Amino acid sequence: MTVDEGGTKMRARRLVPAFLGVCMSLVITATPAAAVRAPLTDGFTSPSAPGAVAVQVGTDVSYPQCGRVLPAPGALGIVGVDGGKPFDANPCLAEQIAWARLAGRPVYYANTANPGAPLSSHWPVGRSWPRRCTRAATDSPGCAFDYGWIAAADSLRRARVAAVQAGAASPTRSTWWLDVEVHNTWEALVHGPRPRLLANDTAVLAGMTAYLRRQGVRRVGVYSTTEQWFRITGGATLDKAPVWYAGAGPLAAARSHCSPDHSFTGGPVRLAQFIKNGLDADLVC
Repeated sequence: MTVDEGGTKMRARRLVPAFLGVCMSLVITATPAAAVRAPLTDGFTSPSAPGAVAVQVGTDVSYPQCGRVLPAPGALGIVGVDGGKPFDANPCLAEQIAWARLAGRPVYYANTANPGAPLSSHWPVGRSWPRRCTRAATDSPGCAFDYGWIAAADSLRRARVAAVQAGAASPTRSTWWLDVEVHNTWEALVHGPRPRLLANDTAVLAGMTAYLRRQGVRRVGVYSTTEQWFRITGGATLDKAPVWYAGAGPLAAARSHCSPDHSFTGGPVRLAQFIKNGLDADLVC
């Protein structure tokens, strides 16, 4: 018996309206011309760079914001491609990409999980590339890597279609973030933090990163917190992936989380999330 991939994602910090099953058209408030002319960033450009403003703040949205009135995205617009878990669609993706274009090139994030073979209808049993996933050893880093690979392929495929609909550039030209949270299903959370299971969970993220890079995405980072990252991966570096620090609280807390001391991968902290007017805002570090 299979269940939904990764379980149900619930972000307590979001103000989520009742979802009626039909994605309403996004209503976007008017964007002042000055805001459009402001220096733009993809979350990897330092605000101290020549011509940049002192503080840059963007906004991230996804399926919970379907039908909501959205403000101008600010310095960058970040769009969640999935509906809270891998292989699940954000029904408002094209509209939200169009919204993100108000800030320039949209930035994307993909949901992640590792449900394992018993709980997944997408488990890659029988694949021999890019890793081997045999029926004799379905619970392995190779299988987990392949699962991440095909999950990223599914997310990118939907993003490409929606970007064309929105008149945006190819998503492979944008920064991508992997959303790593305990609200989704991970082997190390379900069965205990044994080294083998932590390695499997990390392999999913490695597979997603490898696929996106193979498709031409130059920058792949991780959205999470120190606690969640250690519970899911045991503290993996993922090649010192850049960090987008999740749910840091108010703006003052987001500023403090821009410190290298808050990097859970050993990579640079590029963004720190906080709440602004009921939406997730993101400080460019």
